[in-house]
Amino acid sequence: MAVVALKRKHYDLGSTIPFILLHASALLVLTVPFSFKMVVWFIASYYLRMFGVTGGYHRYFSHRSFKLNRFWQFCMAFLAQTSGQKGALWWAAHHRDHHLYSDRKEDLHSPVHEGFWWSHLGWILSDEYDTYDAKRIADLNRYPELRLLNQFHLVPTILYATAIFYIGGYPALVWGFFASTVALYHGTFLINSLTHIWGSRRFPTPDESRNNFVLAIVTMGEGWHNNHHYYMSSTRQGIKWWEIDMTYYLLKMASWLGIARDLRPFQAQETADEPAV
Repeated sequence: MAVVALKRKHYDLGSTIPFILLHASALLVLTVPFSFKMVVWFIASYYLRMFGVTGGYHRYFSHRSFKLNRFWQFCMAFLAQTSGQKGALWWAAHHRDHHLYSDRKEDLHSPVHEGFWWSHLGWILSDEYDTYDAKRIADLNRYPELRLLNQFHLVPTILYATAIFYIGGYPALVWGFFASTVALYHGTFLINSLTHIWGSRRFPTPDESRNNFVLAIVTMGEGWHNNHHYYMSSTRQGIKWWEIDMTYYLLKMASWLGIARDLRPFQAQETADEPAV
């Protein structure tokens, strides 16, 4: 019988202070004259990096629901890490743990047991999950370029912000990076928190995962969370024609170009040889 360790819920100032300062930086939008162009910067930067999170961190690195060669694998990791959500190996290792223990006491961010605050962002600001179990991502850890990128996980974020400033100047940096990154954080975090509380359940999964149309729009398809927890290895999470899944549509187009390969289809139920990741 597994022994469940109590979560310390001790917040790391090294993570908390930059997190607060980044949120404060979003207020710099008040220093920039409002324009439609800045809204475009905000939306485009948000959804570009949301694809990195959903298609990269989640569907590729965490669940290996499709294949990429090493060049495109590195590019996907780099894009994902422009989100400022730590390294691809860190992200995948913890997400695989989430699926292993989903909504049980061992789950690192279950709102069912730990409440909304902890599941939304408390666990990220805690020092309890600064490290990860490398055995969880042995399939990825064998690539030295991914280990290097994971070690220097802020480099893509900094280079991305620098590129925005170089291209669009200070206004674009404020709207396209600072404000967009804050929105991106909470768009991503809502999948950990709200999709285990708010929505409908199509499949009788052993957790509290739920489908939510609104969050599917915000997160490019991740809101079909009950579908995902029922068959986590599928590239596609919106399985009905009306379940909009922009991440899947983009990955499908990437497969037509020969970038993504072997996109795994949704199946009625898990088979015995499916990897539980």
